[in-house]
Parts: sequence; C-alpha cells; structure tokens
Amino acid sequence: MRRVVITGLGAVTPIGNSVDEFWESVHASRHGFAPITRFDTADFKCKIAAEVKNFDAKNYMDPKTARRMEPFSQLAVAAAQEAMKDSGLDMEKEDVFRVGTSIGSGVGSMASMEREDAHLVSKGPRMVNPLFIPMFVSNMAAGNVAIILGLRGKSINVVTACATGSHSIGEAFRTIQYGDADVMFAGGTEHTVTPLSVAGFTQLTALSTSEDPDRASLPFDKDRNGFVMGEGSGIVVLEELEHAKARGAKIYAEMAGYGASSDAYHITSPIEDGSGAAYAMKAAIKDAALSPEDIIYINAHGTGTHHNDLFETRSIKKVFGEHAYKMKINSTKSMIGHLLGGAGAVEFITCVKEIEEGYLHRTLGYKTPDEEMDLNYLPEESFENVEYALSNSLGFGGHNASLLVKKYRD
Repeated sequence: MRRVVITGLGAVTPIGNSVDEFWESVHASRHGFAPITRFDTADFKCKIAAEVKNFDAKNYMDPKTARRMEPFSQLAVAAAQEAMKDSGLDMEKEDVFRVGTSIGSGVGSMASMEREDAHLVSKGPRMVNPLFIPMFVSNMAAGNVAIILGLRGKSINVVTACATGSHSIGEAFRTIQYGDADVMFAGGTEHTVTPLSVAGFTQLTALSTSEDPDRASLPFDKDRNGFVMGEGSGIVVLEELEHAKARGAKIYAEMAGYGASSDAYHITSPIEDGSGAAYAMKAAIKDAALSPEDIIYINAHGTGTHHNDLFETRSIKKVFGEHAYKMKINSTKSMIGHLLGGAGAVEFITCVKEIEEGYLHRTLGYKTPDEEMDLNYLPEESFENVEYALSNSLGFGGHNASLLVKKYRD
C-alpha cells in the first residue's frame, strides 16, 4: 500500500470563509448560529441556522460561471481553490489524468428544486431553467471543481447523507493507496438552509427549536434537543507520499486509516447498541495497524440529537472499553452546526489542524452531563501532543465512516 499524506486544506464555513478564518474562530470558541436570514421563519418552529456569511462567488470565478453553478458547487470550488493554492500544486507540471476528485454533497441543490418547481407550477414547463438538472444534481460539485482546476483523473461523487464528506475522503485515500491516482481533491459540500429543507428536518424532529443561538447546538449535553442546520464546504488535497516529497510539498499529516459500515437498522436512527459505528472505528484502527489504546482523541459526529449522541457514546465504549474514560472527545458541530454532506470534511480538517498545533478545541455549549454519557466531551480546550485523531461520521440510512489521521513522520 502506498502512503498518503495531506498537503492542502480549504474550507468555507459558518465561522470563516477560509481555513485560517475558520481556525481563528475555533480558537476563540466562536459559533456561527443566528436567526435565519434566507426566508421568513414566522411559521417555522426552527428559526436558527449556521449560514455562511459574506460569501461572494464572483471572488472565486467569473460572473457567468457563477450563474451556472448552484451555491453548493460554488462553495466547493472556493474551498478547492484554497486547497490548491495551499498545496502548491502546479498543474502544468502534473499528469492531469493522475489528479482526481472525490467530492460529495448529500442533497445537491434543494434551493433550485424549490425555485424551479415554483416556476413549473406558476408559469408552466417552458419556464423551467434549461440548466436546472446540471445545476441541481449532487455530482456537479466534483464536476465543477474538476473543470475549473483542470483535474482529469478519477472523479467521483459519494452520497451517504451526513457521512458523505468522510466517505469521500476515505474513497480518495483508497484510490491513491491502490495506485489509481497520485493526487485527489476530496471532501464535501452543502447549502441547504432553505424553506423545504428546514421544514423537512423539523418534521423529523431533528432540528433544534431553541431561539437562543448560544444554547441551540449542544452536543452531548443533557439539554440537547436537535442539531442546527449548517452549510459550507471542506476540501483537502490527499497525495501519495513520494509524489509530495518529490515536489517539496508541505505535509500537514498522514492519512492512516479508513473504516466504513452500515447499521442496516433504521432510515434515520443509528442502531441503539452502537455496533455499526463501532465496527467502522475498529476497521479504521486496524487499517492503520494500531490498537485502540493508541487513540486518545475522537472528533465525534456529535450532532446534538438525543439518539446520535447517546448511541455514539455507546459505540465508543464498545470499541475502547475502560480506555474510553481516558480519551478526549469533542464535537465541531457545537460551533458550526451540521454541514450534512460537508460535515465530515470540515471535521477532518479540524483534526489535521489539531494535530499540527497540539490543540483540542472545546465542545462549545456543553454544560450538563447526561447520565449514561459519562465520557470527557471537552468542556474546556486542551493543549497537548496529538499523535492520532479519529473522526466519525454517521449518516441517515445507517452509513458509518471513520477516518484516522496521524502526525507525519518520515
């Protein structure tokens, strides 16, 4: 197996439109929650979201190109351009067929579906935008990134709901390991703060109905009552080690393991004993040739819903046993909400930055422990050497993914 390292990072999030802005906000324990601005929420139970702020697509592409892309694609292109610049890749020196994309979106463009359905109903079929389909479908994030950056290698779009970003990175990792590419742009993107999306998730009782931004997203807290809808994109550059060394690339960390499983249990709820997520974590640890006791830190899926946080805690105990009580666990969703298809990718970037700096962020808003959830969910930040980080993503439909990243050593 070929070794795979991370050489570029890019992100657009509710707390910063670049990795540096995002990371400065994480250090400041700043969240991105506020009243929804996109539509009138008078008739909605959910009134708070984590919207991306001050994003202008024309800062990343020409106006005509921007008009032919829905926001979920625009966000991915912006993050990918940042990752490209950060990596120092020069595509004129690369075999373009050896550089690929693995970028997913859980939904695609919910906004365009709502908009064009309204046109169909009110004005008839001739008034539907001719570009509706190629703007709407979820693979267009990967497609647009490949077009704009000139990436002609393997290009895939993994769709596994809230696990999309993590599976996309995991599959890119495998692609490089097995020699199908030398470089992959990988991650996820989402833009779903729309009336239909918010209404749908509210009817599932998945969203927080708190009107206090400071007490809306409460992963692992006894008072949690749902997740906050977020949006954004995270893209990383994964690269075969010798390829990265040959061009003198900066190496942030090494991708060490990837595990995946299915609960095969319920369309929205994780399996109650945590066995599905536990298998994914075990598989990632085995893939990295480590033992559970080597892992001291987990960036949890940690949505702030009753079932997820409880059952994820059970899965951690199932894998780590008594060692779980020595571990540190946090949820980045406590600051940025749930980015759905983009969540796992931004959380993976968080792990890379934490390893780089020896810093673990706090789980913002965590105050009141729940009885069965008795692990260390990091109510306060922690500064310490982080050798390994395990990132979990659990998606509707029972999709589980775990990514294991480690400090790079030559």
